[in-house]
Amino acid sequence: MLYLLYTWAKAEGLTFPLHNLFQYQTFRAGLAWATAFLVAVAMGSRFIAWMRTKQGKGQPIRTDGIARHVIEKAGTPTMGGFMILAGMMVGTLLWADLTSVKVWVVIFVTGAYGLLGFLDDYAKVTKQTTAGVSGRMKLFIQTLVAVIAVLVLVLYGQAPNEAPRLTTSVAFPLFKNLIIDLGWFYLAFGAFIIVGASNAVNLTDGLDGLAIVPVMIAAAAFGIIAYLVGNAVFANYLAVPFVPGSGELAVFCMSIIGAGMGFLWYNAPPAKIFMGDTGSLALGGSISAVAVAAKHEIVLGIIGGLFVVEALSVMIQVVYFKRTGKRIFLMAPIHHHFEKLGWAESTVVIRFWIVAIILAFIGLATLKLR
Repeated sequence: MLYLLYTWAKAEGLTFPLHNLFQYQTFRAGLAWATAFLVAVAMGSRFIAWMRTKQGKGQPIRTDGIARHVIEKAGTPTMGGFMILAGMMVGTLLWADLTSVKVWVVIFVTGAYGLLGFLDDYAKVTKQTTAGVSGRMKLFIQTLVAVIAVLVLVLYGQAPNEAPRLTTSVAFPLFKNLIIDLGWFYLAFGAFIIVGASNAVNLTDGLDGLAIVPVMIAAAAFGIIAYLVGNAVFANYLAVPFVPGSGELAVFCMSIIGAGMGFLWYNAPPAKIFMGDTGSLALGGSISAVAVAAKHEIVLGIIGGLFVVEALSVMIQVVYFKRTGKRIFLMAPIHHHFEKLGWAESTVVIRFWIVAIILAFIGLATLKLR
């Protein structure tokens, strides 16, 4: 919104102190981070107190899981994702270029998945059960939202100076010219990426601070990627596809980091509030929507490798148990497996953060290794 005000003032010949700074995406990205952080932190105490009065017993804890979780985490309110979403939305709407189709697509996915997560959290809290919205209904809504988002990117997200058919193509890391045009099959591919990442982050959100920090790390990596591929000079130097307009997604990514830090202020162990599905579904959707819009879908599997492993551990556990009646992991998702082995919660969380950082650097390295 403020960027549009800047462009209007520039067109009218009006100037004010620091006027030209608003044209730089890096400057606005920094302000988006600060805005999102302040909004989330400012909401914190009052929002948590209000949620405690509304939610009573708080988020239900799995009784078949880690025994100490039932004691230590019982009564902790959920839906802290509202704090994150509020910070993200305010930071993005204030500082991003709102004429960008790509920006509105990621906002749409984030908001829709956040609403779905809220309905899931609300059902869990009111019924005091770990079962919220049915899995089939949740998957149907996620898929519908993702297909709409990818369709909008394909039909309206291509800039005049963008390479033909790039919006329906997949670029592979480590190869300069390996770009495959999937045509309309790209709708299914893009939707799979968004839905899969959203659910993977949701599965990762099981310990205090475990999901939010890797999400911020992934957001930082994709903020850099979006900025570089959105700049013709950098994209040409790195031999990656030039994606006009994706630089504005860096502003959105910085708002994720700012809001995530604000939430982590209260979610740091012992957590005063959980993000719930309100946050985890939305954050997974937001990161994956950025990856799709910036044409780095495959790299998401590297940078978000921690989330991939968490999701795979659940799928492997379920399939193996159905076939043999035995378990590969002591408990899934895999972070609970390590808790069962005797690792302290803080040890699991910090080591997973380290893995997320390593994967982010590997993902960024693919920009140059071609």
